[in-house]
Amino acid sequence: MTFPATHEVFNQVPDLVPYPAGDDLALLEGLRREGAAWAEDDVRALGVRAGGVDAQDRGRLADEYPPVLHTHDRYGNRIDEVEFHPAWHDLMRVAVENGLHAAPWRDDRPGAHVARAAKFYVWGQADAGHMCPISMTYAAVPALRHAPDLAAVYEPLLAAPHYDFGLREPSTKRGLIAGMSMTEKQGGSDVRANTTAATRNADGTYTIVGHKWFTSAPMSDLFLTLANTAAGPTCFLLPRVLPDGTRNRIHLQRLKNKLGNKSNASSEIEYEGATGWLVGEEGRGVGTIIEMVNMTRLDCVIGSATGMRAATLRAVHHARHRSAFGALLVDQPLMRNVLADLVVETEAATTMMMRLAGATDRSAGDPQEAALRRIALAVTKYWVCKRAPAHSAEALECLGGNGYVEDSGMPRLYREAPLMSVWEGSGNVAALDALRAMVRQPDTVEAFFGELELARGTDSRLDDAIARVGKELADLENVEYRARRVVELMALVLQGAQLVRHGHPAVADAFCASRLDRDWGIALGTLPVGVDTAAVLARIGG
Repeated sequence: MTFPATHEVFNQVPDLVPYPAGDDLALLEGLRREGAAWAEDDVRALGVRAGGVDAQDRGRLADEYPPVLHTHDRYGNRIDEVEFHPAWHDLMRVAVENGLHAAPWRDDRPGAHVARAAKFYVWGQADAGHMCPISMTYAAVPALRHAPDLAAVYEPLLAAPHYDFGLREPSTKRGLIAGMSMTEKQGGSDVRANTTAATRNADGTYTIVGHKWFTSAPMSDLFLTLANTAAGPTCFLLPRVLPDGTRNRIHLQRLKNKLGNKSNASSEIEYEGATGWLVGEEGRGVGTIIEMVNMTRLDCVIGSATGMRAATLRAVHHARHRSAFGALLVDQPLMRNVLADLVVETEAATTMMMRLAGATDRSAGDPQEAALRRIALAVTKYWVCKRAPAHSAEALECLGGNGYVEDSGMPRLYREAPLMSVWEGSGNVAALDALRAMVRQPDTVEAFFGELELARGTDSRLDDAIARVGKELADLENVEYRARRVVELMALVLQGAQLVRHGHPAVADAFCASRLDRDWGIALGTLPVGVDTAAVLARIGG
């Protein structure tokens, strides 16, 4: 067929897909540095799969055809079931079979959590939504261990490499997925304001009554939830199906119509006399479930870094193939500034993510690492997740109008970006949590500065910024009002210390020259003159 000359297609960018998502220099360097070099082949193999046509298409389908809630069957019986596109189950199956869920808790190899973080990062580039139940399953284990008898039953199934979807009694399944149910209408992040009540029964179980306002992954096999006893907020385990095979009285009221994260079901649920088992001590529920929250906060950082990487790849790929004003975009100075800045932000997030994963591996036997993880996770969760939406918007703009079109994939990344900052404590909650850690656990401050001390003397700009952090923390006047400013500076200095010690010299120099030397504009793409943008952009490959 002959088309008119106006139909000739040229100066359009070839599809990025397929691409090897695991061929990421900052990620692989961190994998080796943090003790999980043994997992590199698996990470690379999963990365090839994640960036492949099949996985990318399944991610698109799961997002375009979101889950549907069926509260009743055709006869009027309550069924409370969520129906997913088959692509969702395919994505979940790969994630579970590759140990992205609770597998590290059953793997005694050094670096197991680092390996899992790297896999989570590469596979998340196929779809972010299904990573939510994967993350909560990972995070449930340390909280569940507060009830050793329950952990003995459920932990092997949570860590099993089998995705077994369907409403059945947990002990009859090959593998389990866990969820978390905390927030309520009147409380939100203030979980101590919750009104859900728990009454002890003669057999040691509890009857739970209440309404939860935001519960993601309501199709999970079991939930950890908070409810009040006479002693105060308490943590309970609630399976969807009880040991006798009957359905627990957990009713799904509606699914939330969210900005992004479309492939993942998030719901309001009603406990109408549901049966639960105590996890931990009565009245200590917040402290118990915070074990779960801290693990999902790590995944918030990983998720933000994942989105940054995916967006940066697309922006740089576009610029390397698109011409304007007589030259490729990537060869034009101002665009190089923008792209290099996107790379710097991405590598800072990825490098810090891997350091936190390493601290997770080592914290069980190293109090210094445990203290560092406590403060560094709160600080990094605040800043990296706060940077993700701005980063995603800038990367989208690199594609111009093409980036604003759904086919480019950039709008999905853009809609996804704010979630990590909202989930598990919004910006204010994370910033105030960092301050709380320093007050209640002074060893976290010592660990934080001990980490910075390892980089002192390698870059004068970093040294000056470390001194500024010390001054900020010494000034307690209006410290809560200044919390965002203080925590932002702490996060930037911590990232700078990691890059100066472990990052590529050009990336570390660009970071210190902008984020730490105050010669940086508000928008991305305002790196100062003298940055080696060629070396920075070479990190992307392609």
